[in-house]
Amino acid sequence: MRIAVYGSSLVSSYWNGAATYYRGLLGAMAGRGHAISFLEPDAFDRQRNRDIPPPDWAESVVYAATPEAVREALARSFAADVVIKCSGVGVFDDELLAGLATAGRPGAVRAFLDVDAPATLAELRTDPTHPLHAALPGLDLVLTYGGGDPVVHAYLGFGARACVPIYNALDPATHHPVPAEAAYAATLSLLANRLPDREARIEEFFLRPAAQLSAEAFLLGGSGWHDRRLPANVRAIGHVPTATHNVLNASARAVLNVARDSMAQTGFSPATRVFEAAGAGACLITDRWEGIELFLEPDREVLVARDGRDVADHLRGLTDVRAREIGAAARARVLAGHTYDRRAALLEQVLGDALARVPA
Repeated sequence: MRIAVYGSSLVSSYWNGAATYYRGLLGAMAGRGHAISFLEPDAFDRQRNRDIPPPDWAESVVYAATPEAVREALARSFAADVVIKCSGVGVFDDELLAGLATAGRPGAVRAFLDVDAPATLAELRTDPTHPLHAALPGLDLVLTYGGGDPVVHAYLGFGARACVPIYNALDPATHHPVPAEAAYAATLSLLANRLPDREARIEEFFLRPAAQLSAEAFLLGGSGWHDRRLPANVRAIGHVPTATHNVLNASARAVLNVARDSMAQTGFSPATRVFEAAGAGACLITDRWEGIELFLEPDREVLVARDGRDVADHLRGLTDVRAREIGAAARARVLAGHTYDRRAALLEQVLGDALARVPA
């Protein structure tokens, strides 16, 4: 299949948490023989903060953030068998969504890939003028970053013809164990950009335990925290490029995952960070969300916290030996059942079935 994808960025993770997902899933699809084109706008300083060169398995197209360049970018998909518009491109999202109607070859599959389905669905419930309301009935398929049955049923209720979750996973070639480095040593590390719908949860699950455990070192990676007042034992290091994720995960006793508000409420949406940390053999502590046991077994492969007090209690009782045991068990679990190769096999089947349904 020739697959054209319009997304936020493949080459930059700067203010772009979906980058690892795109690379893992689309790279695995390319490995299965499919031709991938990824088209992204030159916006939000992402091109000045690239953390990988354009991969050799994809045609990487960067277009200017102008209406004319968007139209030209849409025209480049004329021969594609599958055209996918991702959520959260950040500029000209509505124009890209409308352009799906005529993108691709005759008989192409036209799909919407939602990398933040709980938030999108919340907007659809409150905004009857949202462009996706009008677009959904004309699309062949909705793909989602996760969400399970609640997200599937919600999208079908809004008029989608079909909805299939393609979950985050591990790319073992990218995220794997490495030696720890003193520069990233910490009792607990968190990698998360500062976003309005996650900040309160980070205050509860990360900053509150840090204040309670003032003798322990906490490390905070991600953009947007430079002007936030933090406890004295929290060190903010700013944007962390993908190439540094392994050493950050390997250098802390434990790594924290904190879901955004909407994802925590919906459940069944493990963040990329869950699989990155597990792939590096890190001991993961995560806030509680429905469906976690489908991916990692609580208390053996992951530690689950209901609130900041639980996080602090986990850290008080966590020895280095116990942390290594949990990290090793998590790595074995995701390697066995949650790699992007497995996700790509599912996506290949879903897209093939959709192509068979579309009239030529």
